[in-house]
Amino acid sequence: MTRPPTAAQRRVIDAADPVTGRLRGTPAQLDALVKRGLAFRHPRPPHDHFLTPAGHRIRAAEPEPDGSAAATDAATAPEDASGGVFAARVGGEDRAASPDGDPARVREVHSAWQGLLELRRMTNPDGSPDRPCGWERTHLVRAAALALEAAGCRPAGPDGDDGYRVRATAQPEAVAVYGPDGEALRVCGAALERAGWQAGEYTEPRTRARYLLASPRRV
Repeated sequence: MTRPPTAAQRRVIDAADPVTGRLRGTPAQLDALVKRGLAFRHPRPPHDHFLTPAGHRIRAAEPEPDGSAAATDAATAPEDASGGVFAARVGGEDRAASPDGDPARVREVHSAWQGLLELRRMTNPDGSPDRPCGWERTHLVRAAALALEAAGCRPAGPDGDDGYRVRATAQPEAVAVYGPDGEALRVCGAALERAGWQAGEYTEPRTRARYLLASPRRV
Protein backbone atom coordinates (compact mmCIF):
# COMPACT_ATOMS: atom_id res chain seq x y z
CA MET A 1 0.00 0.00 0.00
CA THR A 2 1.28 3.47 -0.88
CA ARG A 3 2.46 5.40 2.14
CA PRO A 4 0.14 8.34 2.85
CA PRO A 5 1.57 11.86 2.53
CA THR A 6 3.07 13.48 5.60
CA ALA A 7 1.18 16.15 7.51
CA ALA A 8 3.22 18.89 5.83
CA GLN A 9 2.69 17.37 2.38
CA ARG A 10 -1.02 17.00 3.04
CA ARG A 11 -1.29 20.67 3.94
CA VAL A 12 0.41 21.64 0.67
CA ILE A 13 -1.99 19.37 -1.26
CA ASP A 14 -5.07 20.70 0.55
CA ALA A 15 -4.00 24.29 -0.15
CA ALA A 16 -3.75 23.68 -3.92
CA ASP A 17 -5.80 25.93 -6.18
CA PRO A 18 -9.27 24.33 -6.36
CA VAL A 19 -9.53 24.66 -10.15
CA THR A 20 -6.00 24.41 -11.55
CA GLY A 21 -4.35 22.29 -8.85
CA ARG A 22 -1.49 24.79 -8.70
CA LEU A 23 0.71 24.21 -5.65
CA ARG A 24 2.64 26.48 -3.35
CA GLY A 25 5.30 25.21 -0.99
CA THR A 26 9.00 25.00 -0.36
CA PRO A 27 11.20 23.50 -3.10
CA ALA A 28 11.77 20.45 -0.89
CA GLN A 29 8.04 19.91 -0.36
CA LEU A 30 7.27 20.26 -4.05
CA ASP A 31 10.13 17.97 -5.08
CA ALA A 32 8.92 15.34 -2.61
CA LEU A 33 5.41 15.46 -4.09
CA VAL A 34 6.84 15.11 -7.61
CA LYS A 35 8.88 12.05 -6.57
CA ARG A 36 5.75 10.45 -5.15
CA GLY A 37 3.78 11.08 -8.34
CA LEU A 38 1.39 13.52 -6.64
CA ALA A 39 2.60 16.62 -8.48
CA PHE A 40 4.37 17.60 -11.68
CA ARG A 41 6.54 20.56 -12.66
CA HIS A 42 5.21 22.41 -15.69
CA PRO A 43 7.79 22.46 -18.50
CA ARG A 44 7.09 26.08 -19.41
CA PRO A 45 8.21 29.10 -17.36
CA PRO A 46 7.62 29.93 -14.58
CA HIS A 47 7.73 26.14 -14.06
CA ASP A 48 4.99 26.03 -11.43
CA HIS A 49 3.95 22.78 -9.81
CA PHE A 50 0.48 21.23 -10.20
CA LEU A 51 -1.33 18.23 -8.76
CA THR A 52 -1.41 15.06 -10.82
CA PRO A 53 -4.65 12.99 -10.98
CA ALA A 54 -3.27 10.98 -8.03
CA GLY A 55 -2.70 14.23 -6.13
CA HIS A 56 -6.25 15.36 -6.85
CA ARG A 57 -7.56 12.07 -5.47
CA ILE A 58 -5.55 12.58 -2.29
CA ARG A 59 -6.94 16.11 -1.99
CA ALA A 60 -10.53 14.92 -2.39
CA ALA A 61 -10.13 12.05 0.11
CA GLU A 62 -10.53 12.39 3.85
CA PRO A 63 -7.16 12.34 5.66
CA GLU A 64 -6.38 8.99 7.26
CA PRO A 65 -6.17 9.03 11.06
CA ASP A 66 -2.53 9.40 12.07
CA GLY A 67 -2.31 10.62 15.64
CA SER A 68 -1.18 14.20 16.08
CA ALA A 69 -0.50 14.63 12.36
CA ALA A 70 -4.15 13.85 11.56
CA ALA A 71 -5.30 16.28 14.23
CA THR A 72 -3.07 18.99 12.78
CA ASP A 73 -4.38 18.37 9.27
CA ALA A 74 -7.99 18.41 10.42
CA ALA A 75 -7.45 21.73 12.14
CA THR A 76 -5.77 23.44 9.20
CA ALA A 77 -7.28 21.89 6.04
CA PRO A 78 -9.73 24.23 4.25
CA GLU A 79 -13.31 23.04 4.05
CA ASP A 80 -16.37 24.15 2.14
CA ALA A 81 -19.78 22.84 1.21
CA SER A 82 -18.34 20.84 -1.68
CA GLY A 83 -15.86 18.96 0.47
CA GLY A 84 -12.97 21.32 -0.09
CA VAL A 85 -13.19 21.56 -3.90
CA PHE A 86 -14.70 24.66 -5.51
CA ALA A 87 -17.75 23.96 -7.66
CA ALA A 88 -19.37 26.55 -9.90
CA ARG A 89 -23.15 26.65 -9.72
CA VAL A 90 -24.78 24.91 -12.66
CA GLY A 91 -28.28 25.97 -11.58
CA GLY A 92 -30.80 24.19 -9.41
CA GLU A 93 -28.72 24.13 -6.21
CA ASP A 94 -29.92 25.26 -2.81
CA ARG A 95 -28.23 28.62 -2.30
CA ALA A 96 -29.25 29.02 1.34
CA ALA A 97 -25.74 28.23 2.63
CA SER A 98 -24.16 30.83 0.32
CA PRO A 99 -26.74 33.29 -1.03
CA ASP A 100 -26.27 35.43 -4.13
CA GLY A 101 -23.97 38.37 -3.45
CA ASP A 102 -22.29 36.71 -0.47
CA PRO A 103 -18.80 38.31 -0.33
CA ALA A 104 -17.09 34.99 0.42
CA ARG A 105 -18.76 33.37 -2.57
CA VAL A 106 -17.85 36.29 -4.82
CA ARG A 107 -14.20 35.94 -3.78
CA GLU A 108 -14.25 32.18 -4.39
CA VAL A 109 -15.71 32.61 -7.88
CA HIS A 110 -13.21 35.37 -8.75
CA SER A 111 -10.29 33.27 -7.52
CA ALA A 112 -11.48 30.21 -9.44
CA TRP A 113 -11.90 32.21 -12.66
CA GLN A 114 -8.45 33.77 -12.34
CA GLY A 115 -7.04 30.29 -11.74
CA LEU A 116 -8.74 29.03 -14.89
CA LEU A 117 -7.31 31.91 -16.94
CA GLU A 118 -3.87 31.01 -15.59
CA LEU A 119 -4.44 27.38 -16.57
CA ARG A 120 -5.28 28.55 -20.09
CA ARG A 121 -2.05 30.54 -20.25
CA MET A 122 -0.07 27.56 -19.01
CA THR A 123 -1.60 24.85 -21.18
CA ASN A 124 -2.78 26.43 -24.45
CA PRO A 125 -0.03 26.00 -27.07
CA ASP A 126 0.04 29.73 -27.80
CA GLY A 127 -0.38 30.72 -24.15
CA SER A 128 -3.67 32.48 -24.89
CA PRO A 129 -6.01 33.09 -21.92
CA ASP A 130 -8.87 33.98 -24.28
CA ARG A 131 -9.54 30.46 -25.52
CA PRO A 132 -10.78 27.47 -23.43
CA CYS A 133 -8.16 24.87 -22.54
CA GLY A 134 -8.16 21.10 -22.34
CA TRP A 135 -9.53 21.02 -18.79
CA GLU A 136 -12.62 22.93 -19.90
CA ARG A 137 -13.21 20.54 -22.79
CA THR A 138 -13.28 17.60 -20.39
CA HIS A 139 -15.40 19.40 -17.77
CA LEU A 140 -17.87 21.19 -20.02
CA VAL A 141 -20.72 21.78 -17.58
CA ARG A 142 -18.46 22.98 -14.75
CA ALA A 143 -16.43 25.18 -17.11
CA ALA A 144 -19.48 26.84 -18.68
CA ALA A 145 -21.05 27.37 -15.26
CA LEU A 146 -17.87 28.99 -13.96
CA ALA A 147 -17.76 31.34 -16.95
CA LEU A 148 -21.38 32.36 -16.34
CA GLU A 149 -21.05 32.78 -12.58
CA ALA A 150 -17.81 34.73 -12.95
CA ALA A 151 -19.57 37.07 -15.39
CA GLY A 152 -22.23 37.83 -12.77
CA CYS A 153 -25.04 35.78 -14.30
CA ARG A 154 -27.56 34.45 -11.79
CA PRO A 155 -27.81 30.65 -11.39
CA ALA A 156 -31.26 29.13 -10.97
CA GLY A 157 -32.41 28.08 -7.52
CA PRO A 158 -34.11 24.77 -6.65
CA ASP A 159 -37.26 25.73 -8.53
CA GLY A 160 -35.18 26.22 -11.67
CA ASP A 161 -37.05 29.22 -13.08
CA ASP A 162 -35.13 32.27 -11.87
CA GLY A 163 -31.70 31.92 -13.48
CA TYR A 164 -29.49 29.90 -15.77
CA ARG A 165 -29.19 26.12 -15.77
CA VAL A 166 -26.25 24.40 -17.49
CA ARG A 167 -26.83 20.82 -18.56
CA ALA A 168 -24.89 18.17 -20.47
CA THR A 169 -25.96 17.19 -23.97
CA ALA A 170 -25.47 14.21 -26.25
CA GLN A 171 -23.38 16.34 -28.58
CA PRO A 172 -19.60 16.24 -28.17
CA GLU A 173 -18.09 19.37 -26.63
CA ALA A 174 -21.45 21.09 -26.16
CA VAL A 175 -23.65 22.03 -23.23
CA ALA A 176 -27.19 23.37 -23.08
CA VAL A 177 -27.91 26.56 -21.15
CA TYR A 178 -31.51 27.31 -20.17
CA GLY A 179 -32.82 30.59 -18.82
CA PRO A 180 -36.06 32.08 -17.52
CA ASP A 181 -36.57 34.22 -20.63
CA GLY A 182 -35.04 35.33 -23.89
CA GLU A 183 -33.23 38.30 -22.38
CA ALA A 184 -31.53 36.08 -19.80
CA LEU A 185 -30.41 33.73 -22.57
CA ARG A 186 -28.94 36.63 -24.55
CA VAL A 187 -27.03 37.81 -21.48
CA CYS A 188 -25.70 34.30 -20.87
CA GLY A 189 -24.74 33.95 -24.53
CA ALA A 190 -22.80 37.22 -24.46
CA ALA A 191 -21.02 36.16 -21.25
CA LEU A 192 -19.99 32.84 -22.78
CA GLU A 193 -18.78 34.55 -25.96
CA ARG A 194 -16.57 36.87 -23.90
CA ALA A 195 -15.21 33.81 -22.06
CA GLY A 196 -14.11 32.15 -25.30
CA TRP A 197 -17.16 30.01 -26.03
CA GLN A 198 -19.44 30.02 -29.06
CA ALA A 199 -23.18 29.88 -28.42
CA GLY A 200 -26.31 29.75 -30.56
CA GLU A 201 -29.96 29.90 -29.57
CA TYR A 202 -32.24 26.98 -30.42
CA THR A 203 -35.77 25.71 -29.70
CA GLU A 204 -36.59 22.27 -28.36
CA PRO A 205 -38.98 20.61 -30.84
CA ARG A 206 -41.34 19.11 -28.28
CA THR A 207 -41.41 21.65 -25.45
CA ARG A 208 -40.67 24.74 -27.60
CA ALA A 209 -38.31 25.86 -24.82
CA ARG A 210 -35.52 28.15 -25.95
CA TYR A 211 -31.94 27.31 -24.95
CA LEU A 212 -28.32 27.99 -25.83
CA LEU A 213 -26.08 25.34 -27.31
CA ALA A 214 -22.58 26.35 -26.27
CA SER A 215 -19.15 24.86 -26.97
CA PRO A 216 -15.56 25.96 -26.31
CA ARG A 217 -14.07 27.91 -29.21
CA ARG A 218 -11.00 26.33 -30.81
CA VAL A 219 -9.62 29.34 -32.70
